[in-house]
Amino acid sequence: MAANTSTNAPTMMGSTIIKYHTEKLEKFEGKNFKIWQHKMIFYLTTLNLAHILEKVCPTTPLEAIAPETEAAKQAWLHSDFLYHNYILNCLDGTLNNVYCNAFDTSRQLWDELDKKYKLEDTGTKKFLVGKFLDYKMVNTKLVVNQLEELQIITSDLQSEGLVINELFQVAAVIEILPHVWREFKCYLKHKRKKLSMENLTVKLRIEEDYRKGDKEP
Repeated sequence: MAANTSTNAPTMMGSTIIKYHTEKLEKFEGKNFKIWQHKMIFYLTTLNLAHILEKVCPTTPLEAIAPETEAAKQAWLHSDFLYHNYILNCLDGTLNNVYCNAFDTSRQLWDELDKKYKLEDTGTKKFLVGKFLDYKMVNTKLVVNQLEELQIITSDLQSEGLVINELFQVAAVIEILPHVWREFKCYLKHKRKKLSMENLTVKLRIEEDYRKGDKEP
């Protein structure tokens, strides 16, 4: 009985590890590929399968096939089958349907995902960075509403893995304030090194409320 318990222990432990990582890994939905890819590599490394991407299937001429070569080939095919299906199982339903029968090996599937979604990630990041840098506030809209629009862009950048330094955010917001805010803008420039985005938002709301009060009859 004791011998059976020790024999089963590694299997039970391995099953627990696989179950844990399967539950923790989010399915890829077509966005934030680089983040998902890093998690996927770690996940497959814990299953001792990551080496499959670096190795090709062992082959020898038919007349020279040795038992150990055939065993190595079968072991590779088994690992590749597992790797391939782990990747597919970590794609959301739509992507799984697209890729489930598209490639014969895990390397082909991995390379296709890498080629397609790294380019899309790069394009998305460039678009969002450009959107942030080109944003200009206008006199015809409330400043706090425009600030919210800019913060949405900042949040989208963060979700793509691009974190913007808070001091830079503060300086950028002050710089793009509308022309009619030029005096308040000068005041904020002298305070910018001590301001957080939260503090700046509060000051802008107070100033905007004050300006609205001045316009009321």
